[in-house]
Amino acid sequence: MKLSILLSAPYRKIAADGLWHNNVVLSQNLALCPLLAVTGTATNGLGMGLATMVVMVASNAIVSASRHLIPGEIRIPVFVLLIAVLVTLVDLLLNAWMHELHKVLGLFIPLIVTNCVILGRAESFASKQPLLPSLWDGLMMGAGFTLAMVTLGAGREIIGSGSLFMNASVLLGESFRFMETTVIPDYQGFLIMILPPGGFIMLGFMVAGKRLIDLKLANRKLAIHAQLQSAGAVS
Repeated sequence: MKLSILLSAPYRKIAADGLWHNNVVLSQNLALCPLLAVTGTATNGLGMGLATMVVMVASNAIVSASRHLIPGEIRIPVFVLLIAVLVTLVDLLLNAWMHELHKVLGLFIPLIVTNCVILGRAESFASKQPLLPSLWDGLMMGAGFTLAMVTLGAGREIIGSGSLFMNASVLLGESFRFMETTVIPDYQGFLIMILPPGGFIMLGFMVAGKRLIDLKLANRKLAIHAQLQSAGAVS
């Protein structure tokens, strides 16, 4: 995919929607079950986010490439079956190559099938768009979800135990050891942030933070627009 294509307005809009404006977690409030269940650490969030992103990119690509071959009457069952096959492949690959991470994520890997975002993007976008935009949409939506997972997991881990990406070398592989960091030395920890209630607390702060940022950006645009109008009236 050429850089000039990715810098074009339609692709920039897809990226902005996936990463921020239409973020799976922070805007749509979807996929909260794996988000709250496995993000006790940033490492778990990264692993789950990447697994979901792989499924989303692959499903968007296959749906887009075969959109003219699938009858409209049976498209939803076909999409669900396709996503289930991809999730099964990801589950088997994680079990074979990242067994420790597979044990930690457990049941939530097969439950990617029930993630309505993947089916929703296949139905609303990939089934109506060419291959390249569909690939980009799946990548950006998956990246936005992964970013939310890692951010929430990192916040919980830092506040809960003072570390960041602990056990990355065990769960993701030895090449990820450089990510393991002690953020607050000799920190006793805040246990509730690692426990399930901590997920709800951190998610609330993240959603509120995004809305505050959006409000400030909207107010800034209004102020700039008002200044331009007043300047035009004066001239």
